[in-house]
Amino acid sequence: MIEIPSRFYEVTYNGAHYPGSPKTNGLEGGANCQVFAYELLKHHGIEVPDLRSSDLWEDTEHTIQVTELEPLDLLLWNKTDNAWGAHVGLYMGENQAVHLSKQNNELAIWPLEKFLDQPLYKVFIGAKRVLKK
Repeated sequence: MIEIPSRFYEVTYNGAHYPGSPKTNGLEGGANCQVFAYELLKHHGIEVPDLRSSDLWEDTEHTIQVTELEPLDLLLWNKTDNAWGAHVGLYMGENQAVHLSKQNNELAIWPLEKFLDQPLYKVFIGAKRVLKK
């Protein structure tokens, strides 16, 4: 399981703080699911560009698609198989993912199966691993 610093438990959901938005400054003022996941990766020494979900899914320069999950892999879910607007979480290991969502408004750790039971996350699009540089 990955370590999650206490400051991440204080972050609330803010949809206006998305990757590349002019208002985003780390986790200050809240974050959307992607900023949250990217900042947690950054805490673990992994940098990823400010890619929105569909750009993240299409990216091959900084990330690769994987089927065998490892801790710190980025996971994408949506209500359809379209990566545009997909929800992003981070694999923790032991069949669990950490994420920040509008519905929860705070950090949540769920078993992977729970995502598929949610109408907004019923389709697992796939996993991406950030390439080490």
